[in-house]
Amino acid sequence: MALLVAAGALFRDAGGRFMLVKPHYKPEWDIPGGMVEEGETPSEACAREVAEELGLTIAVGPALVIDWAPHPAQGDKLLFVFDGGLLTEADRSAIRFVDGEITEWAFVAPDNLDDYTVARLSRRLRAAVPGETRYLEHGVPCG
Repeated sequence: MALLVAAGALFRDAGGRFMLVKPHYKPEWDIPGGMVEEGETPSEACAREVAEELGLTIAVGPALVIDWAPHPAQGDKLLFVFDGGLLTEADRSAIRFVDGEITEWAFVAPDNLDDYTVARLSRRLRAAVPGETRYLEHGVPCG
C-alpha cells in the first residue's frame, strides 16, 4: 500500500482558538484540508482544499506540523498542517461551503479539542506552534 499524503490549514482567532470544520460524512470535526493529488505539492493541496471547502483563497503559511500517522485500515499517512494565520472578521463572513463537504465550522479552544475530534488530531494541533515546524510520529514528538 502506498504512503498517503494529506495537508490542512490551521486557522486561529485572536483568542488563540483553532478553527475546526464539520464534514458531513463523519462524526468528528477536522481542520480544512484533504488528500494531496498526483503532481500536487502539500501546500498546493492545502490551498486547493481550503478554496473547495470554505471558498477562501489563502496564501499558505509555513508548515507547523509534519506527522507520520499509521492507520490500520487506510495505511500510513504523512500529514502536513500549515499555518493558515488569523481569520479576520472579513474572512469569516466570506466563508462559503462551496463543495458541500463541510456543514459548519467553529473556533475551539485547545483544551476543548477532545470534545470535537479524534485524539490523534488533538495531539497534532496542540503541538502546532506558529513560527516553528515540528515533526511528530502518530501525534507525538519524535526524539
